[in-house]
Amino acid sequence: MVLDRTDFGILRLLQNDASLSNKEIAAAVGLAPSSAHERLKRLRQEGVLRGFHADVAPKAMGVGLEALIYVEMSKHERGLVDQFLAEIVEVPEVRFAFLVTGPHDFVVHLVARDMQHLKDLVLDNFTNRPAVTRVETSIIYEARVRHELPQLQSFASSI
Repeated sequence: MVLDRTDFGILRLLQNDASLSNKEIAAAVGLAPSSAHERLKRLRQEGVLRGFHADVAPKAMGVGLEALIYVEMSKHERGLVDQFLAEIVEVPEVRFAFLVTGPHDFVVHLVARDMQHLKDLVLDNFTNRPAVTRVETSIIYEARVRHELPQLQSFASSI
C-alpha cells in the first residue's frame, strides 16, 4: 500500500486522539468528510490501522506496580520460543512480551496489584518452567509513553 502525506496526517492525528470524529479528521487534513471516511476505510482494510484503544489509568484497574521480567531459556528451539510467547501473553497481567537479542531471551512487561502478587506471578508463570534457566525482575518506578510512531518512511512509498 502506498501512503501519502494526507494518510500520514490522518495516522498522526489518530495516534494522539483516537476519539476524533471523521469530521474533525477531515477538517484537520483538508479533506471532505466523505474522502476522509474512504481513506480511513482503506487504512483499516489494508491493516495499517489495526485498532483503536483507550488509555486507562492503571490505578483505576487495581494496578499497584509494573515490572519488567527478563527471562533466559536453556534452549533456543523455535518450538520452545513460540510456546513460551504464546502461553505468556495469555497471562492476564502480561502487557507485552518481547523476544530480544542480548543477554536475555525475553523481556516481559507485566502489571500486579502489589509485591506479593508480583512474586506469585513470577513463581507461577516463569520460574516453574523447565526450559527457563534464569529470571530477573525490575520494578518500573515511572513510565512515560509516546503514542505517536515516528514517520520513518518517505511519502508515497510502499508498506
